Amino acid sequence: MDLESHYNTLYESSIEKIKADAYQIDELIQNATDRRFGITLLIRPSTAVKNEIQKFLKHLNTIEPHQYYYKNSDIHITVMSIISCYDGFDLDNIDISKYVEIIKKSIITHPKIDIEFKGLTASPSCIMVQGFMNNDVLNAIRDKLRMRFKNTTLEQSLDKRYAIQTAHATVVRFSEHFKNKTEFLTAIESYKNHNFGTFKVTNLELVYNDWYQKEEHVKTLFNFNI
Repeated sequence: MDLESHYNTLYESSIEKIKADAYQIDELIQNATDRRFGITLLIRPSTAVKNEIQKFLKHLNTIEPHQYYYKNSDIHITVMSIISCYDGFDLDNIDISKYVEIIKKSIITHPKIDIEFKGLTASPSCIMVQGFMNNDVLNAIRDKLRMRFKNTTLEQSLDKRYAIQTAHATVVRFSEHFKNKTEFLTAIESYKNHNFGTFKVTNLELVYNDWYQKEEHVKTLFNFNI
């Protein structure tokens, strides 16, 4: 996949929808009774990179203070949604050790993955930081996960929503209608090519999580050092 072209196409189409008020409000993001949970394999960016993202989010917050901005603790890259969040998922009904075993077998030895966070993309419901990988190792790990889980009877929903191939991080979700949309979009455009920094991936984390990866709901199940 040509990531730059993919991100740009997504950005252009989504910004046009936002301009036309065809954006989507997430009505569950502040709902304390939301019971959608699942398990995810993810990457957490470095503190330096997340702090750079927070400077951007602080700027947006002055323009649209009632949108939902991700805290440093919640910013992540999804490697694979092993079990996509759904209402009624119970961690006690699965054997985590079997999932850990499959993931261990899927991780490539000494992968040397670097991810550059540069520029922004969007969807009709959120703003994302673009991630660019220095090699194809992350997608190779994803392919191994798909193959190994396909050959098991374990509960899983890999690629149920879409086949993930990117390394983006969602940092803003639209939680109410815009009050200063033009100024907000101007700020987004000014950060369109901003370099938020590069970090080396040294750890993959398997977590039990809610839909938004909120720290108060996330439970680390296993850390994979790579």
